[in-house]
Amino acid sequence: MVFILGGWQSDFSDVWSRRGMDLADAFTESVQQGLAATALDAADIEAGHVGNFTAELFAGQGLLGGFFGLVDAAFDGLPTARHEAACASGSVAVLAATAEIEAGRYDLACVVGIEQMRNVPGQTAAEYLGAAAWAGHEYGDARYVWPAAFSDLAEEYDRRYGLKYEHLMRIAALNFGNAKRNPNAQTRGYAFAPESFTADDEANPVVEGRTRKMDCGQVTDGSAVVFLASERRAADYAAQRGISLDQIPRIAGWGHRSAPIGYARKIADSAGQAYVFPQVRRAIEDARARAGVTDIAQIDAVETHDCFTATEYMAIDHLGLTAPGESWKAIEDGSIEMGGRLPINPSGGLIGCGHPVGATGVRMLLDAAKQVSNGAGDYQVEGARRVQTLNIGGSTTTTVSFIVESAAA
Repeated sequence: MVFILGGWQSDFSDVWSRRGMDLADAFTESVQQGLAATALDAADIEAGHVGNFTAELFAGQGLLGGFFGLVDAAFDGLPTARHEAACASGSVAVLAATAEIEAGRYDLACVVGIEQMRNVPGQTAAEYLGAAAWAGHEYGDARYVWPAAFSDLAEEYDRRYGLKYEHLMRIAALNFGNAKRNPNAQTRGYAFAPESFTADDEANPVVEGRTRKMDCGQVTDGSAVVFLASERRAADYAAQRGISLDQIPRIAGWGHRSAPIGYARKIADSAGQAYVFPQVRRAIEDARARAGVTDIAQIDAVETHDCFTATEYMAIDHLGLTAPGESWKAIEDGSIEMGGRLPINPSGGLIGCGHPVGATGVRMLLDAAKQVSNGAGDYQVEGARRVQTLNIGGSTTTTVSFIVESAAA
């Protein structure tokens, strides 16, 4: 069992270059703030892991594990590594840290997810992010690769089951609404007209195909850090603070699946199957099986990947909240809303909270830990004791899911 001692998230509305910060500055801030938030010393940390997608492109920087040595002299000699799996980079970094802890190599690890994305023009950012598609083989004619890819997903749902745009826009409206309660959300101060959540070409212009502006997750500078511990180390941490080990959130289950990199290959492979993305469904089920979860009713909330509204629409049925192709039912009956049967993205998700690619998986895990320890503030799901995350990279080329719970779950 791996425990989450706590962590820290940057303000996703921040633009680091405006503060004269580079990637190393933001990394240092994240780790220092995380140590302060958890009352840990740098000398306590035994291993460091970094989730990041494209620092080489956005910042001209690789070898991000070396940033730990800039944070504190105590990190000199710390074993570190950087992990890349597109938008699932942060979750893969968490997986690596948990594997080391479970193997008994280390008792306490620091995992940082980080991405700087607002230091280049929007078109350039879109081109850099396109590196997670199959280069030279798909979407070569698209100006914006990922809006085009997830337009295709919306088209596929429409072809298989039928799809109404009003349902996608309800997802957007909910996530922007949830973000208003999150003090670290990028869009917490945004205001929209009612026409913004329609197919109005002026208020909600087309980006690519069926994807419009309000369907899209945010381009974000952001970081998140979590500190993961073995049961032995977590028990010591609890005893030092006069609390019960049961009060510390834990990772009860995980799922990790991959699929061929090309979107068209995935769709061809799932033809005639119940789920559009079978490997997403398998990752979800794997996490639940490892956590001993046998019914979706045992899950109190979900932090899911909504890089586009079509992605969350897909997640709803793949999570089992509805039958395949019937995600619209959970949208119409309020199941995914705060106070509903299974609140989705109380943080605001990637659409509302923001999407610094390499940080997203770590931020999701941190938010899950906050929820199950009643520490999410104004976006707390009442009574949450078990939360599932769902983080994907590329067109679901990599999928990672965690179950985070309190001992009372």
